[in-house]
Amino acid sequence: MTRALTPADLEAIEAAVRGAEARTSGEIYCVVAEQSGHYGETPLAWAAGVALLGPALLLLGGVHVTVSALFGDWTAAQVGAAAEAAARDVLVGAILLQAVLFAVVAIVVALRPVRLALTPGFAKRHEVKRRAHEVFLTKNLHLTQHRTGVLIFVSLAERMAELVADDGIAAHVEPHVWDKAMAALSEGLRRGEPAAGFAAAVGLCGDVLAERFPADPKDNPNELPDAVVLLPRG
Repeated sequence: MTRALTPADLEAIEAAVRGAEARTSGEIYCVVAEQSGHYGETPLAWAAGVALLGPALLLLGGVHVTVSALFGDWTAAQVGAAAEAAARDVLVGAILLQAVLFAVVAIVVALRPVRLALTPGFAKRHEVKRRAHEVFLTKNLHLTQHRTGVLIFVSLAERMAELVADDGIAAHVEPHVWDKAMAALSEGLRRGEPAAGFAAAVGLCGDVLAERFPADPKDNPNELPDAVVLLPRG
């Protein structure tokens, strides 16, 4: 997991936002979430998958159903009953093994670091994107005067970032234009230096906004806070 932001990190990011916004009428809003999703389905999925391997593990372990080759005076009914009992014992053993495997795997994968490591990347990406758009609306970033709000959202546990631009910007800036800024941010997260990544991304976003939405010296209100907003787990 990427380390938490220090007070010095927060001050550096805030200064970067102020500097970028001085050049543009756009508004940059930075949010850092500890974690975007709970991923409660991950332990269940892994536990079920491993439990299904129970019968295969029995076979690989050499467990098989046998009936004594020395039937002697056994009748057909006795042979059938013996085979049925042996099959039933193996079936019960397989069910018990599956139950134990399910419980053990579910408990282990439920541990937060393990759960995060075993959750597929596409599932984490979906949760980060969902949380980013949720934050964009709940923080009223869509209510700026000219619809020029830009959210830079980072989810530390997933080490993923998302950028959401309001309609006033999205109508004039193609999504790929933000790729360089997001790459700089992702690189900072990967190196365990989120503040440096944020500062680089904010600066690059400021360049894009200054080119397309330059600041008006007579009318450039600061409509959104410059400080980084810290959110608990989603």
